[in-house]
Amino acid sequence: QVQVVESGGGLVQPGGSLRLSCAASGSIFSIYRMSWYRQAPGKQRELVAGITTTTGYINHADSVKGRFTISRDNAKNTVYLQMNSLKPEDTAVYYCNALDRTGGNFWGQGTQVTVSS
Repeated sequence: QVQVVESGGGLVQPGGSLRLSCAASGSIFSIYRMSWYRQAPGKQRELVAGITTTTGYINHADSVKGRFTISRDNAKNTVYLQMNSLKPEDTAVYYCNALDRTGGNFWGQGTQVTVSS
């Protein structure tokens, strides 16, 4: 089993920055991909960014390219999402997701990001 816990959300003004963290624990050796998703009220959950830990492959949604950056710290078993130039439309609950080689699909509890003046 894998557990993931997000932190770092909050209220920020448009144009501001936040960094989200996702700490993984448990059977972390089996994880091959970690991603950030978000879900705004009344909308479907969407992929924001992901990193494949075995290859280092990274992808970002078109809506956040150039503003958000996913990264990882292997020593801390943590994945980050640096969010710059935030817009009101970035307001959502942000979720961390981990996939492992046994077919496991693990979600965190989510962290709220609100962009408002």
